[in-house]
Amino acid sequence: MEFTGNIISFLVCLAPMPTFYQICKKKTSEGFQSLPYVIALFSAMLWLFYAIFANDATLLITINSFTFFMETAYIAIYFFYASKRDRILTTKLVLGFNVFGFGIIFLVAMFLTHGEERVKVLGDLYDICSMRFRCTSWILRKVIKTKSVEYMPFSLSFFLTLSAIMWFFYGFLKKDLFVAIPNILGFIFGILQMLLYVIYRNPKKTLEKPTLNESSEHVIDVAKLGATICCELNTAVAGPNNIGNDHVEDKYVKEQCKQINQDKNVSDTV
Repeated sequence: MEFTGNIISFLVCLAPMPTFYQICKKKTSEGFQSLPYVIALFSAMLWLFYAIFANDATLLITINSFTFFMETAYIAIYFFYASKRDRILTTKLVLGFNVFGFGIIFLVAMFLTHGEERVKVLGDLYDICSMRFRCTSWILRKVIKTKSVEYMPFSLSFFLTLSAIMWFFYGFLKKDLFVAIPNILGFIFGILQMLLYVIYRNPKKTLEKPTLNESSEHVIDVAKLGATICCELNTAVAGPNNIGNDHVEDKYVKEQCKQINQDKNVSDTV
């Protein structure tokens, strides 16, 4: 059970790799958010800190050390390809969660608690936060709003659900409620993610109506074309059929062409 839980957790960490391959290929992080990876890093830091003081928590240390390095790499890649606005937001998130947030928890645990009390306080803090699963609820809202699962890979939802099941039983068998309880929430959110994926995996395509600007451009183009054709036709007809009235016809054609060209210029300005 413990070994299987670790294997699945490794797969969870590797699940975002196709997303970051796409980011590297397109050289842009547009459409993706850094929040899930910042929260996953914060979660790994909390678990590592908890596991250091807990008894027989080798597996927790192993998987969360791997998660720590993977999430750090994901955030670095995201930051490299993100826009200036997204970089600023990511910096604020990292400082808020991983520096100041974790720093406060570290100071409280190290200087205000001791022994078993420290383990209990860290476990309670993690259960209260459950930040990874709250972040999952944010993703669910985005999928429902956009009616698209483009930014919620099924593989990630699937392995998160399996991971939650395995770690729940790990905590249950070890009688460690601090591990078991958060993964009940993880299982629920994982099931909801997969259900939403089934519902929205084939979004309905709707015909886009032309905007006012596009319609105006077409009208202007038609006006230009009509003006040009009329001018050319009048010029062609005016010549050989009325030889006796060349001067009058030429003057009339020139004035008509001049008026059409003025109308054309007004259309261009609009």
